[in-house]
Amino acid sequence: MKVELENVKPMEIERRSFEIIARELGRKLPEDTAPIIQRCIHTSADFDYADNLCFSEKAVERALAALRAGTCIVTDTQMAKAGINKKALAKFGCEVYCFMSDEDVAQMAKENGTTRAAVSMDRAAELKRPLIFAIGNAPTALVRLYELIEEKKIAPELVIGVPVGFVNVVQSKELIMQTDVPYIVAKGRKGGSNIAACICNALLYMAGGR
Repeated sequence: MKVELENVKPMEIERRSFEIIARELGRKLPEDTAPIIQRCIHTSADFDYADNLCFSEKAVERALAALRAGTCIVTDTQMAKAGINKKALAKFGCEVYCFMSDEDVAQMAKENGTTRAAVSMDRAAELKRPLIFAIGNAPTALVRLYELIEEKKIAPELVIGVPVGFVNVVQSKELIMQTDVPYIVAKGRKGGSNIAACICNALLYMAGGR
């Protein structure tokens, strides 16, 4: 069987991909959230993100303002941290943190009988600065964030809640959606570190970091 390949130049692949997404989606997305939804579909080839991504009121507007003001990002995996565009971050003076590999975080998690992801949220709260959280793997991170928010120990500029999996994943996302903090949440079981990073990148590009 002969395979026909499209003749697309490297710099045009992303543009061509977004054209295909728009055509196959077959409907117009809200202007303020479309770039985020499209990039999630582009990253995963999963059109379900057109329906399962939930945005709190003015979440995107507030996130863009926060990034332009130099707000830093905290992730729950090194993979998500690695996937965020560092050049775009640097344009706004932003940084990205992940405490999962810190030895003292691992030790504290062992002593407390909890997860490194949960302890990482406590470590982030100690920064005492405006933060965006991008959670793509650990529902325990979202649960601990919810507790810290309820205890008034932290007030994130945005929570990106897209952990993937089966145990407490759906519930942890629902908890975040009950708070007063701005959020972008992928309802259901789908998500992942790649989705968390691509949402950060979409916001950075929308803010003018590209």
